[in-house]
This record gives sequence, C-alpha cells and structure tokens, in this order.
Amino acid sequence: MTIINVREAETRSHMPVGPAAAGFADAKADLVRRTATVAAIAATHADAVDREASYPAAAMAAAREQRLLGVLVPHELGGEGASIHDVMEMCYTLGRACASTAMIVAMHHVKVACIVRHGRGHAWMEGMMRRIARDQMLMGSSTTEGNNGGNVRSSAAPAEVADGRFHLVRDASVISYGAECDGIVTTARRAADAAGSDQVLVVIAKEDYALTPTQGWDVMGMRGTRSIGFKLEASGSAEQIVAEPYDRVHTQTMVPFAHLTWGSAWTGVAAGAVERTQKFLRKVARGNGGQMPPGARHFGLAKASLARARALLAANADRYAGIYEDERALASLEFQSAIAGLKVDVSDLAVETVMAALRANGLSGYRNDGEFSVSRHLRDVLSAPIMIHNDRVAANMATANLMAEVAPSLRA
Repeated sequence: MTIINVREAETRSHMPVGPAAAGFADAKADLVRRTATVAAIAATHADAVDREASYPAAAMAAAREQRLLGVLVPHELGGEGASIHDVMEMCYTLGRACASTAMIVAMHHVKVACIVRHGRGHAWMEGMMRRIARDQMLMGSSTTEGNNGGNVRSSAAPAEVADGRFHLVRDASVISYGAECDGIVTTARRAADAAGSDQVLVVIAKEDYALTPTQGWDVMGMRGTRSIGFKLEASGSAEQIVAEPYDRVHTQTMVPFAHLTWGSAWTGVAAGAVERTQKFLRKVARGNGGQMPPGARHFGLAKASLARARALLAANADRYAGIYEDERALASLEFQSAIAGLKVDVSDLAVETVMAALRANGLSGYRNDGEFSVSRHLRDVLSAPIMIHNDRVAANMATANLMAEVAPSLRA
C-alpha cells in the first residue's frame, strides 16, 4: 500500500490497522527518506543559492531523481496519491535546509493539487497528471499580473477561445522559477468581456508558451526562487482550461494548499534557525562551565513560537483533510477565515521565531559567515508576511470574520 490520498481524509482516527498499517508506514518512511536525501543536497548549496541569487539546480535535480514532484498524482495515473500532510512534512524538511528549495517545491505542489482535484475526468488534464508523475515536471505559478498588487482574485488578461483553441497574453509581474519550470498554471479572465473576478485556471506545458523577461529579482531573501517578471504568451487546446470556475478552485484547493505548504516551508526555515541557535548555546555552555550567554532566554521564546506555528499547521491540516470532500464546509465563512488567518499567524510566528533565535545567539547569529549565522534564515523568512501581503489577507478576512459564528465550545 502506498501513501494515502488526501481524498481519504487522513486523520489519526482513520489510520490503517494490521498488515495495511505496515504498508502505510513503509510508504511514509520511504517518502521521508527521499525527502531527507534532497534536503541534504539543498543544505550543501543553500548559501551559494542565496549569495548568487541562483536557482537551486542541484536540489531540484535531486527532487526529480527522488521523484518528489509527482507524489500528489493519484496511483492510477502514475503517482503516489500523497496527502496534504505528506507534502507539508516535505516542505518543512526542505525549509530547514534551503528556503528557496522549500518554497519552489511548495508552489509546485499547490499547482499540482489544483490539477489533481479539479482535472479528474478530463482527458487532457489526466494526461498532464501522467506527464507530471512520469517526467517529474516542475509546474510554475502565474497568479499576479501588471499592477494588481498581488490580488489573485482579479485577472486582466483574458483567455480568448476560438475554434477549440485558446490564446493568452499576460503581463505576469512574478513567475517564480519561471525560466526553469516545465509548465505553468495561470489564472486568466474567462473572456474579453468578463469581469476581472470571473476567472479560469489554465494549464500550459513548456511547448505551449513563450516568456519574455520584464523585470529582475534582486531581493533580500528567497533569492533562489528566481521570481522574475515575464510577458507570458500562450496558445493551446481549450481543454487546457480547467472546467470548474476558478472561484471553486481557489476556495477548495488553491488557498488551503498554499497556506498550509507555504506555512510549512516558513516554519521549516524558522526551525533551521532554532537548531543553529541551540548548537551555539550548547557550545558556549560547554566552554563556560555551563554558564549561558546573556541572550539565552530568547531561545525559550524561539522554541515556544516555533511550537505554536507547528501546532497551528497540524490542526489546520487535520481539519482540511477531514472536510476535503465536504464542499459546503470548505466554502464556509468559518473555514475560509481560519485558513486565511493561518497564513497571517504562521508567517508572523516564523519571523518572531527567527528574530528570537538571532537575539539568543547574538553576534554569532548576526554575522553573515560562520556555522551559527541565521542571517539567511531571517532574510528568507521576512518574505512570509509580504508574499500575498498580510494586510491584504487581513482586510479580505474582515467581513468574513464579522459574519462567521463564534465557536460555542472548545472543540466545535
């Protein structure tokens, strides 16, 4: 038995028993082992990726070799039927090693999750799933354009359809790892006369599009994601447009997967910083007869905020898996508020954790060199509140929070 599918609503109360449990555990352990192999390579190159703002080529080649990119594809289409929990653990492990690698893998899986959930039963989409699993295709994301400030729920460029074909020209302000990916999943206006919020999702392989760079990527952190701006021009079969309206894709899959996997990557980065600080404090204590340095109290704060982030992610993942097939529950104001709030809370906690780790190991953490530096971790994690700006998320949550009922009990 391979990794359980998220459609099976993985929770602890529904774990396999007997011989099935052994197969389940073996599959989990195998994915953990493969991920650790990639993480070890990513860690070796992380400083160079950051310093040179270069795509983490070695780590992503290892991800392909270890077949991490197709795990969400169902068994019958050549994948492993992995769950949201599996992918989150992958992103957390990679985040401890290299933030850019973790974020690329997270964004890829968000796109694959959308194809898997909303493309079943459609020949072209299922063919793409097979390709992703067989060829370990890396899927990029294009959801922002022009001057919309990261508003993913509005598109300017239409997917114009005629004679069974579509054509799309998009001013994509950001396509992370766009030059390196094998395909792109992009939002678009349904038609030239449609409202900006009337969107569709379009899946395109490398042979379907051309990219013209429009701006570079010289930033503080997450430098290896290579989130360059491009003019995107694509043409293909109308079957490459996901049949379901984008608002359903956005609510049921795009937002939950994004916030859970991104959050796992950011929390992994924070965990990497805490681990470096712990090593520093242990070394100092051994050299000073057990006496801790002045900033040591901040280490406890770092571990506490890291624990809160992990707990939030775990609870929300369990909840999402539990209601995965319940469209009404997924669309509820209460769930949508919670999953949006998760992004804000975890991104803030990740920054708080790394800042506390920095204060705990002082100058050794502040340095850009040395084994205890958390400079890269801090610059990388500062992207978390800005990637889909927390203020935008909070503003969008305001009405939903007012309308959602207050929980009547602790476990409601």
